Amino acid sequence: MTQGAVRPFRFLAEAGSVTGGKALAETARRAEAAGIDVLVVTDHLINQLAPIPAMAIIAAATDRLRIGTFVLNNDLRHPAVLAQDLASLDVLSNGRLEIGIGAGWNAPEYHAIGLPFEPVGTRVARLGEAIAVLKGSFGRRPFSFAGAHYVITDLDARPKPIQRPHPPFFIGGGGRRLLTLAGREGDIVGLAPRILAGTTRADPRSITIAATQEKLDWVREAAGERFDQLELNAYPSVSPIIVTDHARRAASRLARRLATRTGFELSVDELLDSPHIFIGSVDQLVEKFLSLREGLGISSIMVGTPDDLPTVVERLAGS
Repeated sequence: MTQGAVRPFRFLAEAGSVTGGKALAETARRAEAAGIDVLVVTDHLINQLAPIPAMAIIAAATDRLRIGTFVLNNDLRHPAVLAQDLASLDVLSNGRLEIGIGAGWNAPEYHAIGLPFEPVGTRVARLGEAIAVLKGSFGRRPFSFAGAHYVITDLDARPKPIQRPHPPFFIGGGGRRLLTLAGREGDIVGLAPRILAGTTRADPRSITIAATQEKLDWVREAAGERFDQLELNAYPSVSPIIVTDHARRAASRLARRLATRTGFELSVDELLDSPHIFIGSVDQLVEKFLSLREGLGISSIMVGTPDDLPTVVERLAGS
């Protein structure tokens, strides 16, 4: 096992594409009642609610449910301005915020607004500086920062978040540079597929158990002694969640689709074992999540919407 102690499961769900306040509040209350731990909002320039006001609605509608992003695109906001928004949300939610943030990956969104889509090394370096600015803003004293991308001078950012020293940071990715940053600076590390060069598609070769173990080695190397303190997350990718009594048949169809779409072939067993493929009966998915925790230390699981895996969540929540 990768971690020194077994962590209780925590389940994340997506708020989805609801566009009205009443509907979003109802989704949030349903998630809370179902045992979901964190309801998250994505961050894209598409037909969806902006994450900051959406999280405020979710917090106002619930008592226990934590709020988060999956994940903020760092390049869309200055981190000092974002820090004020996030600290305000932590205050308004009485300390229920989790900060999911990434380097940005969806090139068409950048092109649509005339924002340069710079090389991944530049975007990851800028994210690293942004996290330093966010943490500095959340600190108790004024701070200054001078980097290649951001310069802060004697800023005493207000308000301060309730959670100390700061709300937990969720940082994830599929490549070594981003996972090294996650291991060094994150509290929750998201294990993600890599993106195929020149596309917005996940690389099937990066969703296997073997690829995930390699990613964990990168995280462990960067985290050092704090590795056992990290929470590890996995989420479904390249396929929607499929609850079925015919898992191998469904996985075989998926394998053929992936091979046609990407040119890379995975076996049925590789797909069913993958931390990013959730196909099977309720019993099989319960066993899979237990296996991911036992074998890889993954205890944070994204389960789609609050309505996708309610029985699985009910059986495992808090255990």
